[in-house]
Amino acid sequence: MSDRPQNGPTPSGPRAKGDVGRRVAARREQLGLSRGDLALRTGAAPEYIQYLETHPATHGIGLLLRLADALETSVDELTGGNVDLPPGVGQAAYHPELLELDRPECWELLGSHGVGRIAVTAEAGPAIVPVNYLALGEEVAFRTSPDATPARAAGHVVAFEVDRIDDAFSRGWSVLVVGDAHTVTAPEAVRRLETHSRSAPWAGGVRDLWIAVTPDRLTGRRIVVRDR
Repeated sequence: MSDRPQNGPTPSGPRAKGDVGRRVAARREQLGLSRGDLALRTGAAPEYIQYLETHPATHGIGLLLRLADALETSVDELTGGNVDLPPGVGQAAYHPELLELDRPECWELLGSHGVGRIAVTAEAGPAIVPVNYLALGEEVAFRTSPDATPARAAGHVVAFEVDRIDDAFSRGWSVLVVGDAHTVTAPEAVRRLETHSRSAPWAGGVRDLWIAVTPDRLTGRRIVVRDR
């Protein structure tokens, strides 16, 4: 099957045109790779990687497999095939190993931004809600509105968690941040966060209250497979 993109109608379903390209670009940037780097890993021309990321097309399974391997992910992740599936439904690996991560590894995995979960105490009891976050200066920060559930984190010791699960290879990792949460009010600090933030909160609306969590405890674990 040819690896060249085949222009024309895309399969029907919830995915919009160009989703593969957007997912490839997002994962490439997450790994800190340039288009040239990805081209070298896949044996493709940089111009082809640029076309792939910016044009809707149907791609051959050979290219998708090479892209998944180069981007350290799975074909399902790149094509959005598991978007509506809960993570962790795959079978456990034959010889898994659970490793503890050190502090630098935890910060590296937290990266600069993404989606994590904040645990707070709401009126109805404990609650865990997803937030778009930013890791900057050894703090984790997120934007919310004063009347939203995540705003209840301010002034309390909270838990913030990020994880990634790869069902295809039965592996994954998680990082847990536990520490004091506080509102960010200094104008220069707010400007710094807004400058480095790459995405507005997905929930939309006016969310201009920044809350930062300073870790008292930062731990992480990774499941690896030595013998597949």
